[in-house]
Amino acid sequence: MPSDAVLYQAAALCLTYPDDDFRARLPLLREAAPQLREFVDHAALTPARDLAAHYVQVFDAENRHSLYLSRWHDGDTLRRGMSLVRFKDLYRAHGLEFTGEELPDFLPAVLEFTSRTGNLDLLAEHRAALDQLRSRLTDFGTPYASVLDAVRATLPAGT
Repeated sequence: MPSDAVLYQAAALCLTYPDDDFRARLPLLREAAPQLREFVDHAALTPARDLAAHYVQVFDAENRHSLYLSRWHDGDTLRRGMSLVRFKDLYRAHGLEFTGEELPDFLPAVLEFTSRTGNLDLLAEHRAALDQLRSRLTDFGTPYASVLDAVRATLPAGT
C-alpha cells in the first residue's frame, strides 16, 4: 500500500456528499491528511446546509465538473459502457467487488480502490480527466480544487 493511502481515502471522503458522517470525520481528516487542510478547514467553517448546497452546485447534473472519470474521455457514448466494465474488472482483479450505489468510475470510488490496493493505474490513466476537472473547479472558485491538487501531486510524473 502506498504511503499516500490515507490521503486517497481522505480525498474520497472529501469528494462525496457532505453528510453528518462527513462532518463528524473532519477533525480526523484534518490530522490524517494535512495535504487536505485547506478544504477540510473550509468544510469545518461552512454551515452544513451551505456546504451541502455548494456540493450540489459544484457537481451539477450538467457534468461540467463530473466526478465520473470515463465521462471525460468517453462522454455518454456506448464506449463508456466498455470503460465501466474495465473499471469493474480491475477492481475484481484486485479481489474487490464493486457494489457501490455509484458507477465504478466515480472518483471517490477510484480513490478508495487506490487506497486499498496501492494500484495507481486508474488515476494515472485518467490524469487528463483529473487535470480538466481541477482546472474547471479552480475556474469555478471552489475549494474542491485543492482536493484534486493534493491527489494530482501524488501521481508519478509523466502520467
